Formats: sequence, structure tokens, C-alpha cells
Amino acid sequence: MSGLFKRFSLAAVVAAVVLVVTACGSGAKPASQATPAAPGTTPVPTATARPAFNRDAAPAFEAIGVSSWINSEPLTIKGLTSANKVVLVDFWTYTCVNCIRTFPFLREWNAKYADRGLVILGVHTPEFEFEKVRANVERATGQYGIVWPVAQDNDFHTWRAFGNRYWPAKYLIDAGGNLVFSHFGEGSYIETEKEIRAALKAAGYKVDDIPLGSVENLESDEKATMVTRELYGGYGRNFSVGEFNAGQDAYYLGPDRVTEYVDAATYKHDKFYLHGLWKNEEEAVVHARQTATAEDYIALKFAATSVNVVIEPRGPEPFDVLVEMDGAPLTKEQAGSDVKFDAEGRSFFTVTDARLYSVVRLPSFAVGDLKLKSASKNFAVFAFTFGVYESGI
Repeated sequence: MSGLFKRFSLAAVVAAVVLVVTACGSGAKPASQATPAAPGTTPVPTATARPAFNRDAAPAFEAIGVSSWINSEPLTIKGLTSANKVVLVDFWTYTCVNCIRTFPFLREWNAKYADRGLVILGVHTPEFEFEKVRANVERATGQYGIVWPVAQDNDFHTWRAFGNRYWPAKYLIDAGGNLVFSHFGEGSYIETEKEIRAALKAAGYKVDDIPLGSVENLESDEKATMVTRELYGGYGRNFSVGEFNAGQDAYYLGPDRVTEYVDAATYKHDKFYLHGLWKNEEEAVVHARQTATAEDYIALKFAATSVNVVIEPRGPEPFDVLVEMDGAPLTKEQAGSDVKFDAEGRSFFTVTDARLYSVVRLPSFAVGDLKLKSASKNFAVFAFTFGVYESGI
């Protein structure tokens, strides 16, 4: 494989290494050169303990270089803390499944404490180019019930000001402007809420009459000992050290290349496979022709209870993607929230905008082969994500 990859230009290789993103066991997604997951499946995500830091030496953090504001006029963290507010900064991006799983807890904290001195400040720092589009972010805030202020950090200025590396990441700043707590990834929800309450009490707010949440971490399927790691379609984030997401050699003959693929129907974990005409781009693998029927597809073997896919339509017209698991349409008990059924019983979902689509939601953990088929030349696959949680994401 390495010999084939040498056919990429040096610039392409360097860009790919710099942009590599892998899922990590904390339920957090690192944005730069982090230690990659081991080959094969990865352990079920668990919570990460908060990092150590010196409260007395904590610098002043601020939202800077914001492209635009959603749900709010422009504001500053200094202005909020000067008004005796406690600020919870949440770094997220709208196709990040790890971020999506934290939204119910953020909504709960906002409902409980917004009138007791807490301001949640969402910092939306994009992973993909289409996540820079304001309309897409606005649509996502509506979909996920995000009503607190959101700063579009399209150029990573605020991200860098915080020295952040993960989606999601939370930083709690007290009314004195000091960083008093941080947490990377999913989980530790009770611990985080206790820290919020402590900061609010220190600022003079009463919160003892508000019940504390009862969920520290999301429950995973007890049968799940491992889960397929996140897979990226584009060559820029396609590989980690010694491990490539694309399972066919033809993918590595060169970047931005249109290739006719033939699927041998032998699938390994943590890889995707193509059939038909496809183009490998930096951020996505794109179906490279319009066909009369859905004969071309992307396939993979997964170990999970849920499968999600990030897709951007490359044209204005909606298109359908057929879904097959182990050679047959999904049943209603296996279908994700975006899946529908036609008169012939085929399972499919309709791509209308750039987002994460819920494709598979199984009653319990399983290993299976999945195929996504489409006739549309606008079918661009950015990433697959997998879950083992009762929430279905």
C-alpha cells in the first residue's frame, strides 16, 4: 500500500498528514495530529477525565475572529463575566456525532440555569468546508434545539485562542473571568453540572432548589465490546499511521482521480469499498457519474448498533440513496431515523442538504455488511460514524 501511496504528490501527502483526524476512545474527535487508533476495531468510547490545569495561572479566554453570530448579537466573554455571568464555552461542529450526543445535556443545563446566571456559548468550528455556510449551521441549530448564542469560528481563531484540539470540548469560565473547569469529549455530565453549579454559587446565584441531573455517561449496549471507528471518504483525512480507510488499491493511485472500481465483496473492518465510477477528493469520495439505476455503491463491514453517514449533495436537486444490510433492505426495526420505505419494500433515505444522516439503528449490537447505492452524480460521502448507545446515534 505504501508504494501506491507514493504516487501522490508530496504536497498531497503532507496535506493529508496534517489534516488526519481519528476518533478517539474518549468520545472526542481530535482535530490535528493525535495518536491514531490501533488497527482494527476500537474500544467502546468512555469518558475522559478533565485535564489538569492551574486555576491561578489560567489566561483570559475570548471569542475572537468570529465570522458571524447566530441566536445573538455579537458578544464577548469578558463582557458576560463583567456582568457577573458564568460562561460555558462549547466547541462543536454540526456533523460531529460526538457533539450531537452531548446536545440533550446542554439543552437541559440551559433550561435549568440560564435564568440563574449561566450563559452557554457555542463555538461552531467546522471540520468540513460546507460547515462554514451560515445557512447550514442555522439549520442545524434548529434541528438540535440550540437556542443559546453560537459563534461561527470559521477560521479557527477562537479555537486557537483556547488552544483547543477536540470536538466537543467544554470550558467553564467563572464570573471572575477564570477558567475553572474543562472537559473534552462525551460523558462526565454530572461532574460538569456540579462544576457549573459551584461556579454559579460562587457568583451569588441560588441553585440548590434545582435537581441535579442523574446521567453521568450514556449507557452503551452491554453486548458491545468494540465499535467500528470513524471512516473518512476524502484522502485528506483518509488514513492514520499504517492504516488506510479505503480498502482498494485503486484509491491510492493519485488524488482527485476518477476511477472505475470493482467490488470483490470481501470486506475488512474499518475500511470502505467502492463499486462503479468514483472520484477521490480531499474531503470526500464522490460518485462520478449519473446512472439509470443505482448500480454503483459504497460498502463496508461494521460492528455497532447504529451507523450514520455525512453527505453533502453536489447539486440543488434531492436524490435517494438505497440502503442494504447483509444483501437485503433494512427492516423497520433496523432503520435509522432518516430511512423510509418504498412500495417495493426497499429501504432508502433522501439527501436534501449537507448533514449527518441516521441510516442504521439496530435493536442490539451486531456485525453486518452495509451498502449505500445511488444513481446520482451528486452523491458525496464525507464520513461514516458508528455508535453503541441506546440513543440510536
